[in-house]
Amino acid sequence: MSKIHQAVHKPKALPNFFFGLVASVSIIASVSAQQFETDLTGVIDFHVHAGPDSRPREFNDFEAVRLAEEAGLRGVVLKNHFTITSDRAALAATTVDDLKVFGGVALNRAVGGINLEAIRQMVAFSSEHGKVVWLPTFDSEFYVRRAGSNDGFVSVMRNGSVVPELLEVFSLIAQHNLVLAMGHSSPQEVLHLLPIAREMGVENILVTHVFGQNASLEQMQQMASLGAILELDWLEVYSDALDIFAYVDAINTLGADNFLISSDFGQAGNPDHASGMRAFIQALRTAEINSAQIDLMARKNPAILLGLD
Repeated sequence: MSKIHQAVHKPKALPNFFFGLVASVSIIASVSAQQFETDLTGVIDFHVHAGPDSRPREFNDFEAVRLAEEAGLRGVVLKNHFTITSDRAALAATTVDDLKVFGGVALNRAVGGINLEAIRQMVAFSSEHGKVVWLPTFDSEFYVRRAGSNDGFVSVMRNGSVVPELLEVFSLIAQHNLVLAMGHSSPQEVLHLLPIAREMGVENILVTHVFGQNASLEQMQQMASLGAILELDWLEVYSDALDIFAYVDAINTLGADNFLISSDFGQAGNPDHASGMRAFIQALRTAEINSAQIDLMARKNPAILLGLD
């Protein structure tokens, strides 16, 4: 078992339980004590949920971007599972002066699945703000089957091969220099699709919250070797779905240059996105991830994906 899996799936022996408890309490206490010390200048949150939405959200788009700007962030990417956000990003951007606001489209059933026209319209709404195409998320075959649901799904592969319409999507992403985000695709699907997208000229690829898709360390290494950036999100740790040390182990094993960090916040009852990024950075620093590594994951890598200097 890899170090990452040891961190995620802790043994139930009593000493290890107390070790994990003490470590977690220590990090939380330290993060709370340092809450005001983290400089978010230049930080980009690549995973921002806000309302209006069909799911309960704590902040609307305008509130989310204002809070992010007040905290000193450089940029945010507005994500919605069911509707285009490039137009929303353009509107939200008019309420802030110094924050870059981006959006995109997730290829779920609500926009017609693997739908070229949805991408064309996303770009047409605002090419400056429409930057990301997510493969299916809640409607992905992997997500629906893993949940044991009878809902319909959107396939990215059939019988071991990429669906033909997805090849056209890759071509359009390359043409407009967009970011291809892998959504809730399985690790096996990601590894099959990555070299195809690369061959078709897609330069900027993000593996959406890679731990949430149950990728192994070996699979992460393969994804990184194919030029993808791997997303680590704070929500998984905040919601106790994952131990922060799983992230730390992955960063130290693969290198911070292969990751970006995001909040994935916006759910009703959760703090604002900037507070999530601040807590994430402080937790990583407490776990001995250094400032240079943080800079790569919170500032440099997301900026490169978005085409910022």
